[in-house]
Amino acid sequence: MSNSIIIIGAGQASASCAARLRQKNQSYKITIIGEEPYLPYQRPPLSKKYATGDMTLDQLLLRPEDWYEQNKIRFIPNQRVTSVNPSQKTVMLANADILSWDKLVFTTGSSARALPDAIGGNLGGVYLLRSLDDADNFADELIENRNVVIVGGGYIGLEAAAVCASRGLKVTLIEAADRILQRVACSKTSDWFRTLHSSHNVTIHEGLGLDRLEATDNKVTTAVLSNGTRLEADFVLVGIGIIPNAELAAEAGLKVDGGILVNQHCQTSNPDIYAAGDCAAFQYRGELTRLESVQNAIDQAECVADKILDESRNYNPYPWFWSDQYDVKLQIAGLNRGYDEIITRIGDREGSMAHFYFKNDRFIAVDAMNDPRTYMVGKKMLEAGKNITPEQAADKTIELKSLL
Repeated sequence: MSNSIIIIGAGQASASCAARLRQKNQSYKITIIGEEPYLPYQRPPLSKKYATGDMTLDQLLLRPEDWYEQNKIRFIPNQRVTSVNPSQKTVMLANADILSWDKLVFTTGSSARALPDAIGGNLGGVYLLRSLDDADNFADELIENRNVVIVGGGYIGLEAAAVCASRGLKVTLIEAADRILQRVACSKTSDWFRTLHSSHNVTIHEGLGLDRLEATDNKVTTAVLSNGTRLEADFVLVGIGIIPNAELAAEAGLKVDGGILVNQHCQTSNPDIYAAGDCAAFQYRGELTRLESVQNAIDQAECVADKILDESRNYNPYPWFWSDQYDVKLQIAGLNRGYDEIITRIGDREGSMAHFYFKNDRFIAVDAMNDPRTYMVGKKMLEAGKNITPEQAADKTIELKSLL
């Protein structure tokens, strides 16, 4: 039975793992090491509620400071782990401290993908949206009538566009792919959100990349698109995806492939080392997968804790996600990979609808816009392994709940 557990990374997964361990065992020595100077906090509200002042830092924290003290969980902030020695079972910190462990957990998360310096990614006024400091910088720019250019038409970019438009800024969003949300949603969902943003005066350019950013006195002033279009920019927000933080694990000799590889118990290639959250890659329905969601971070972290506690169980995810834009809540259940048919079901409330994804006549996922009832039924069906036909999904006379 291990007695010293070190968790590298201070986010949702680390807090969830530590809480589960302490809930079930009072004797473990638990240490969380974080690179930021803050206690573990929520990331989804950063650009939406925290940056706009609707949520304070205290409200953003996953647990208050005294919780760590009361539960005898050591938290080391503002420190980077520089190396991991699996054979010696130690980690070295940037300040040269060496800590020993019996079990080690990587919850190192992911980093926002930046624009290359060569096209202006390092200019003043160019922001990523990943950390609390990023959100603080973003908040200072939210001034009415300013021009913001958002690079990236995924959920991060669209959520930022909604915040900026709601604050009275002039918003232009550019997406290099053929359509917004192309990587994660069907064209019907893309169309729905394009119409939503257009109704809020957001200008969207699809199929156009960013050629470069121009500046005066090292402060961005202009975004030049791949077709030569020039856009005035008081500041630029970059939302072009994330990269799993797996370098430290790779340097320690762990197997890495698009993330830290873990088995069904969230163990890495070293059985005494685990990984959970954005940084972890695992087999899901025959494909190597990373799930970038709060739900996955919590569930994997608790699976890690249970394995350490000798209460081993397999991690069997039932993915779900959400996105808040204006007064719209998009809720997603399942993964739509490989879908070959889309069925639209109009909701009971005005403006609500859902898109059901099918693969070989098997229901695999649903996007629900302001339709929580349909989302919940779809989620329960997926979790229970229940199937519906495309005809049933389309038929409004059928109460979907009755098919559970």
